Amino acid sequence: MAMDQQNQNPHHHHSSGGYQGGGGQDGRPGDDRGGFRGRGRGKKKTFHRRKICRFCADHISHVDYKDVQTLRQFITERGKINPRRINGNCAKHQRLITKSIIRARYMALLPYTAMVTSSAPHHGQP
Repeated sequence: MAMDQQNQNPHHHHSSGGYQGGGGQDGRPGDDRGGFRGRGRGKKKTFHRRKICRFCADHISHVDYKDVQTLRQFITERGKINPRRINGNCAKHQRLITKSIIRARYMALLPYTAMVTSSAPHHGQP
């Protein structure tokens, strides 16, 4: 008898229409592209503030290859150029920084790679 009353309820629908929550346009759950970043399900979401380009903020239009102190902030300890998502630069200034770092390397103002010292003996040397 309880089953008959449940089926006769006019507000109870078995359709899958309507808002199910959390899905993207393709229907996969949890694929909303918001400003929040988090891994996994059910974990607390943290908001990462968008970094602003310091050259745009200071209205600097030219990046000088001789300004080694500034260029060192955009390379790693091993001498690699940091990507935009880490630097927070805009695309235009990232290209200028990359070009300036390449010129500074050519003029021997910046290293191509870092000196890596290892305690392991080299192969071929006694």
